[in-house]
Amino acid sequence: MGKKFLHRFSRKRFLTDMTYNFDPDKWYDNELYLIQSKLKIGEITQHEYDATVGILDKKLEEMWKRLDGSYQLSPDN
Repeated sequence: MGKKFLHRFSRKRFLTDMTYNFDPDKWYDNELYLIQSKLKIGEITQHEYDATVGILDKKLEEMWKRLDGSYQLSPDN
């Protein structure tokens, strides 16, 4: 299960399981939108856009390499 999280803003304080639901594709889409917006308003050039999208693509690829695969427990655990 995830880490325990104490709700501080409720009348009754209780612990719940907290999970991390990160969506790499949604992150990529949001970042790409920002880069495209900068190009559209002239904040960056086409060359800067191409370079930045290339970096973004590599970050996504590296992220998927870290996230892809199953977590294996050893027999000792």
